[in-house]
Amino acid sequence: MDYIMSNKEAWEEAFDNRSKDWGKDIKYRLENEELPFIEKVLADELIKYDFKNKTIAQFCCNNGRELFSFMKLGASYGVGFDIAENMVSFANSTAKELGINCSFVSTNICKIDEKYHDTFDYIFITIGALTWFEDLSEFFKKVSLCLKKDGRLIINEMHPVTNMLAFNGEEEYDEKNPSKIEYSYFRKEPWVEDNGMGYMTNKAYDSKTFYSYSHTVSLILNSIIKNNMHVEKMIEFDYDISGMFSDLDNKGIPLSYILISQKY
Repeated sequence: MDYIMSNKEAWEEAFDNRSKDWGKDIKYRLENEELPFIEKVLADELIKYDFKNKTIAQFCCNNGRELFSFMKLGASYGVGFDIAENMVSFANSTAKELGINCSFVSTNICKIDEKYHDTFDYIFITIGALTWFEDLSEFFKKVSLCLKKDGRLIINEMHPVTNMLAFNGEEEYDEKNPSKIEYSYFRKEPWVEDNGMGYMTNKAYDSKTFYSYSHTVSLILNSIIKNNMHVEKMIEFDYDISGMFSDLDNKGIPLSYILISQKY
């Protein structure tokens, strides 16, 4: 099974079926908000770092909206990488329209061209990126190769504990007990979905197949550490950034995190 190619086709299909309003607010929000499309806790963390005249990248950049926002921190140039060709085309057109010094590249993240090695001062990974990769060691190897020495990786993601929970809409979801553990934390087999990408399309449909994977905290940390990066900070939060577990907000369950590491 070529799960990467299957996901590519499924994401491109989802973007082709996006709701008419999805992505229409990019220009307005960039003009009227300080750091739109970025979680406030991440924005609060980012102001502690110097981005002026730095080169930044986002792996799994989707339609580019988050990278456009990161550019407001003062970076001189940004590159977004994503497997979906139509989303990359959209992002490049938007960057040109808005005059933002970014470019976007369609590629399998783990096969990013060597010309980008030792290029970036910062690489960003945001919600919903890591789940699309079976082998995180391979993924973070490419992150490390693309960072400059002393460059930083900044992650804001769903907490791995959420992979143990069912969300509203799943057959296993228990409305009376939404914190009930339904799945193994150490799940190895992929999640297989063929009912679309609802947050983008606002509808369910018979879609091409998405394959995603669960990863434990230790697997994430060890995959980073083995690829010439040391972990500077990890902050865990008991609030949801996915829109799937908001009924569990502020109830003591880890739902999201920020992780910052540096290449040595």
